Amino acid sequence: MIPDARESLPSPGLMPERVYTLPELRYPVTLNAGVELLDRNADGDRGGRPAIHAGERVIAYADLATDVNRLCHGLRSIGLDRGDRVLLRLPNVPEFVVAWLACQKLGIVTVGTMPLLRARELASIATDAGAHAAIVWGGLREELERAQQQAPDLKQLIVAGDAGPGDTTLASLQSGRPARFTAEATSRDEIAMIAYTSGSTGVPKGCVHFHRDILASADSYARHVLTPSPDDRFGGHPTLAFTFGTGGLLVFPLRFGASTVLSGPFTPESMLDTMARQRVTVSFCAPTSYRLMLRVPEMTRRYDLGSLRLGVSAAEPLPAATWREWHETTGVELLDGIGSTEMFHIFVSSVPGRVRPGATGFPVPGYDCRVLDEEGHECPPGQPGLIAIKGPTGCKYWRKPDRQAEYVRWGGWNVTGDVYVQDEDGYLTYQCRSDDMIVSGGYKIPGPEVEHVLDEHPAVAESAVVALPDPTRGFIVKAFVVLKEPRRSSPSLVTELQEHVKRELAPYKYPRAIEFVELLPRTETGKIQRYILRRADVVPYDPGRR
Repeated sequence: MIPDARESLPSPGLMPERVYTLPELRYPVTLNAGVELLDRNADGDRGGRPAIHAGERVIAYADLATDVNRLCHGLRSIGLDRGDRVLLRLPNVPEFVVAWLACQKLGIVTVGTMPLLRARELASIATDAGAHAAIVWGGLREELERAQQQAPDLKQLIVAGDAGPGDTTLASLQSGRPARFTAEATSRDEIAMIAYTSGSTGVPKGCVHFHRDILASADSYARHVLTPSPDDRFGGHPTLAFTFGTGGLLVFPLRFGASTVLSGPFTPESMLDTMARQRVTVSFCAPTSYRLMLRVPEMTRRYDLGSLRLGVSAAEPLPAATWREWHETTGVELLDGIGSTEMFHIFVSSVPGRVRPGATGFPVPGYDCRVLDEEGHECPPGQPGLIAIKGPTGCKYWRKPDRQAEYVRWGGWNVTGDVYVQDEDGYLTYQCRSDDMIVSGGYKIPGPEVEHVLDEHPAVAESAVVALPDPTRGFIVKAFVVLKEPRRSSPSLVTELQEHVKRELAPYKYPRAIEFVELLPRTETGKIQRYILRRADVVPYDPGRR
């Protein structure tokens, strides 16, 4: 038996203060996320309604509950129980939802892992989380089996999908088991999941979320911003292992008796086809994905997006140009939002009907957000500072009290490291990460501001800006640019882009160095890995190579 996960919580003195301003965020002491998300639908009048659409498969709530309950019995039969940590390594398939819900009902702590992670990364997470078992998709098992050599305590693999002789399979654990299961009476303050950050800074960290945190994100952001109904179909491409996907494609639809639409690996055409065929009403995608879909020839003629009522954008700031083009093309508003793995999901969001392109929006109901200077004093409107958050979710790092203290400071405010400006109307607008503020010749230049202007140029597909050391100015602005037509790269285009930025921004902000690249390095969740760009570990575009 693995020691109870609750023993590893950080000191209560470092826990963020909770702000419960909404009645629906007051939860009983005994609370189980699996019961709230699944059983309340399956045991009520929604049992026959669809919970999951996955290609041709449609799974109703009652059938989903049967699959989950049988797996609960099966997992317990092989010695897994409350407080254990189990890795989940599956793509966006119904089996992920079944496994996640079964673990929640048992009080097992889920540890989602991105499908693209390799053995070394998986071994590090398994060891850090103290996981002795993993549920893995057959096509993703190779790296996990290699990881077992570096994480000897990870002894037990449960295989879903294609399996081999002698495997313990998800199906075998479910076979012949009872269709009913009484969930563990977990506490609202008991760990439900450990979510590892995507590694945009190079070092993934485990973030702890309680049963109440999972529900609170749905009852604050989803309920008040997305206003879901049981008729909604939530779709998109973020992996279910990432909290953006866990919330948008699992927790939110099930919390409100709606359904989720699961799809395969993202391509612009496949995402548009899924949204059209499955009649998705609320989409969850990264800004880059919306831009790629807009480039599909005759997009709106080939794909009927008439069912779509809202699009959610996160993982990176949503450029105003992308918002306008999507809205002009589809008539649908994109809602920009900022969240973090530490906070579980979005805590600042645009509001339907009140979107200001380029601005992130307002604090989500239930959250209090301030813009603070380096000493913790609130900044006046128009002055950039660090955004700090209090609310129904908050940072709780797994076994990293020092990192926790750094993130949670100034009386319990969660400080993400993002620089924001709040205007007189209350709109919060992203500037940059605190470590992305480029100081050049005494001037402070937010890198994303330059990126947004570069992205407006008709030749540019996307860009990323970093600080490049310079003996005279300390640092200069360097832009890595992906072109829509790569063969256009030339010294004259460099000059044209520099002049474009000078026309739109103060001249000192223009990129003094521009490098054309084929791709920007990204995490699996879509975040640009600027630390890689800073060490220039990218492949320049060579027009003679093709």
